[in-house]
Amino acid sequence: MSKSSSAESCRVLKKARLVERKFLARPQHEGAGALVRRSIGRFELKYFDPFLVLDEFSLTAPAGFSDHPHRGFETVTYMLQGSVTHEDFEGHKGTIGAGDLQWMTAGKGVVHSEMPAAQGTQKGLQLWINLSSNHKMIEPRYQEIQSKHIAEAVRDGIKVRVIAGEALGTKSPIYTRTPTMYMDFTLKPGAHLQQPIPTSWNAFVYVLEGEGIFGSLKSPPASAHHLLLLSSGEGLEAWNKSSKPLRFILVGGKPLGEPVVQFGPFVMNTQEEIDRTIDDFENCVNGFEKAKNWRSETAISLDI
Repeated sequence: MSKSSSAESCRVLKKARLVERKFLARPQHEGAGALVRRSIGRFELKYFDPFLVLDEFSLTAPAGFSDHPHRGFETVTYMLQGSVTHEDFEGHKGTIGAGDLQWMTAGKGVVHSEMPAAQGTQKGLQLWINLSSNHKMIEPRYQEIQSKHIAEAVRDGIKVRVIAGEALGTKSPIYTRTPTMYMDFTLKPGAHLQQPIPTSWNAFVYVLEGEGIFGSLKSPPASAHHLLLLSSGEGLEAWNKSSKPLRFILVGGKPLGEPVVQFGPFVMNTQEEIDRTIDDFENCVNGFEKAKNWRSETAISLDI
């Protein structure tokens, strides 16, 4: 750890971010029988620049996300329990298990499936991050990291897994096309966190387990499945005043400030670009060439 990064992670925040809005993510059905709790991308919060969707998902075979396309953004899948197999029309196939990460840049086009790879219930988070207009048509790219290789740090009752960005002096190796930070924090009872966030970025907290106080000691506690949108400021303060561990993700990103036109799994800047994307997908051109005769192994085996 460098002296500068250590000082950055230990400095006192002059202006902590407060909780501006709070949502409870309620279960809904999505895909082929999957159960998701959607907090970003719902009718009350269509877009939180640059974030398009945040789902906490639960899959039990044969439910899953069968063959479907994407264009114009990135998907970040972080497994909490069980495992999911990913397969795409380029021949890329892999399985991510509990604690593993897949950061997929769909760019100009991907068709893929995400299906349970184990018995029982598979749980995880999927975040959609918008791409700027000059990156929407780049070549697709994958970054996959096993749990054992995700950067971690422990200090003063706080454990962090650094998926993207830097926390407690520890940096992630993940490259983010849209500047992004993504941390998985666990606070023991009595622990107090101060985490810097670039002042120009949007940021939110999503609580996974336990109960915590965020932004100010005057704030009411937030429990599991709640999304907290943070105000402007230098960073996040969080306290665990309960008797059980508190686990949450902190995500921040640099706003793109561009128009957003979305049609399901396609996210572009104009309606004309969406119309062109639909034509490209239906005609299997301009990034979707290999979709013409492709079906995932899972789709073939289940005849879906």
